[in-house]
Amino acid sequence: MHRLLTGRLKVEKLTVPIANLPPSLHGIKIVQLSDFHYDGFSLSDDLLEKAIATSNQIQPDLVFLTGDYVTSNPAPIYQLVLQLKHLTSRFGIYAVLGNHDLYFSHSKTTIIRALASIDIHVLWNQIVYPFGSELAIVGFADLRSHQFNPAAVMPQIDARIPRIVLSHNPDTAEQLQSWRVDLQLSGHTHGGQIIIPKIGSLPALLPKIHPFIPQPLRQKLPYAKKKPYQRFRHWEWSQGLHQVGKNLLYVNRGLGTYLPGRLFCRPEITVINLVAQN
Repeated sequence: MHRLLTGRLKVEKLTVPIANLPPSLHGIKIVQLSDFHYDGFSLSDDLLEKAIATSNQIQPDLVFLTGDYVTSNPAPIYQLVLQLKHLTSRFGIYAVLGNHDLYFSHSKTTIIRALASIDIHVLWNQIVYPFGSELAIVGFADLRSHQFNPAAVMPQIDARIPRIVLSHNPDTAEQLQSWRVDLQLSGHTHGGQIIIPKIGSLPALLPKIHPFIPQPLRQKLPYAKKKPYQRFRHWEWSQGLHQVGKNLLYVNRGLGTYLPGRLFCRPEITVINLVAQN
């Protein structure tokens, strides 16, 4: 998509104190990328190359990808991995799938195999320990897959061990309140895409005005074809850092863009520094 509709890439920086984080992991750097929607239109190669180059310049210890690599047809994943193979990370690249990565019955297998071919590890209700046993990384199935299952996964982690959760849909933070989550990283919302200064995102406003929009006009307005709550429940979590119970949630605005484009909602690469909590 043309940069006039997308906006310039923005690097968001975040420092997160983590209880029980060992001194050896104090200051580790994480990069999060999300919502590529690589379909020949929604994400330009220029923006993608800029995001990858920016990530590599940061020299992250870990890179996390939080879903929606394609929009519907999974075939563009083969072109996307030709770009993603240039991502570098000291201790690995881990990913979860989004709802668009499950569009067809063969989408999941196609995308997982393509990412695995360039050593990107897709987590589907799985736990990994890139640094040994001192920090757990949890990746969940997408909420809309009906296989999102924290009750089967979270109890496997020792309560003393810090953990980072990758879950495409931020709505899952509500269910995850039953367990310790030091930091949840999500995407899905594109930050709302259209932000009205001093008021908020257009999707957050639509539930209030949706009943008053004439039916013919709904077909032309972004987000209005369906009732907003059918797309995403917690629009108040559509971007940035949020406290959800005792847990922390961060929502990345993503790289890909739907029509009519972004307004005051630039595409994002997130740089996260983990520090030991005093």
